Amino acid sequence: MKILKTFGEHASTTEAALQQLEQRGAVNTAKVDAVVKEILAAVENGGDSAVREFATKLDNLGEDQSLLVSRAEMQAAWDSTSEELKAAMRFAQANIRAFAEKQLPHAWSFRPTEGMEVGQIVRPLGSVGCYVPGGRYPLPSTLLMTVTPAQVAGVERIVVCSPKPARETMAAAYLSGVTEFYRIGGAQAIATLAFGTDTIAAVDKIVGPGNVYVTAAKIAVSHRTGIDMPAGPTEIIVTSEHGDATGIAADLVAQAEHDPEALAILITSRHDLAEEVVLEVKRQSQNNDIAQQSLACQGFAFVTKTVEEAHALTNRLAPEHLTVDAGADLRWVKNAGSIFIGHHTPQSMGDYISGPNHVLPTGRNGRVRGGLSVLDFVKIITVQQYTLDALREVGPHTIALAEAEGLTGHAESVRVRMR
Repeated sequence: MKILKTFGEHASTTEAALQQLEQRGAVNTAKVDAVVKEILAAVENGGDSAVREFATKLDNLGEDQSLLVSRAEMQAAWDSTSEELKAAMRFAQANIRAFAEKQLPHAWSFRPTEGMEVGQIVRPLGSVGCYVPGGRYPLPSTLLMTVTPAQVAGVERIVVCSPKPARETMAAAYLSGVTEFYRIGGAQAIATLAFGTDTIAAVDKIVGPGNVYVTAAKIAVSHRTGIDMPAGPTEIIVTSEHGDATGIAADLVAQAEHDPEALAILITSRHDLAEEVVLEVKRQSQNNDIAQQSLACQGFAFVTKTVEEAHALTNRLAPEHLTVDAGADLRWVKNAGSIFIGHHTPQSMGDYISGPNHVLPTGRNGRVRGGLSVLDFVKIITVQQYTLDALREVGPHTIALAEAEGLTGHAESVRVRMR
């Protein structure tokens, strides 16, 4: 993990590093675009046979193994799960559901003018595909985080794809009532969900995190089906002036262990805190190979000249996960996927059981949206209705605007109804 100052003789080197970090999302996916396009084309043209070929080659699918995970397999996984883990899954699911229910938008209407009524209705998507990574670690938490808000929204068809699904992931699927679960991973899973095959119907939207191949594939198919966001390799920024070095380092190491491509950053105006954190990170990661890899390549402690500059730099990088010292810091945060406040709020709590979603925007997409939510699984449809009296009163304004734009047909469509 490197310490870089934003001021002084090395400021230009630091600025170059920051500019590279700003491009991290596009740079990461560009590295695999060619391979991803080949996989997408193969699945679109080859259907089931291509999907099975990739699953066999890349995900170690057995020759006689079904792509579809049966409910009996899910139940067997649940039955063999420890009571401790079952209780944790139930607790996490309940919190995720409660949070999603609070987020769920509602229908409403009002009358800005007598006889003129406008409003909205809320409808669930017809089908969604939930991608659950399964290569390096089993992630039952991601199954709960993606499936539960879809259920709260009322989505009728929920499809799960995961490579080499672990027992824990299948157990979470059983708990969630999943009925359509396929042993498919990577770009080939995204292609299957987007294009469909003879036996697996396409979905309306794809959600969930994944590695750089999954992220690139989601971006590539976004013209064919909806996606939530590019949710690629994990990112963490801790912006602190008063934090405890041991706790800060623990969060940095925890998120860094997700993936060698993970990004782990401390931002502070205190050089002494940066040095303490870097030493703690080295100590805490010494037996964690993946964390060591990501921290060596993409671990930074940026030391700024002022506290205000630290805040501005945090917003500039728009992190997926952001930890700050106190609730008062919320006043300056503009760009982040999810925020964690204070020493007693480790980011791991949000990864599993707090309720807010852990599928979060990466690659600076925190500038334009927050994490996955129940809003990703519904459509808000606007509604409007006029009486004749209201149309006669308000219609002339529409006629004036339409004629100013040269759209005489628009004006006439109002005029004929006012007579």
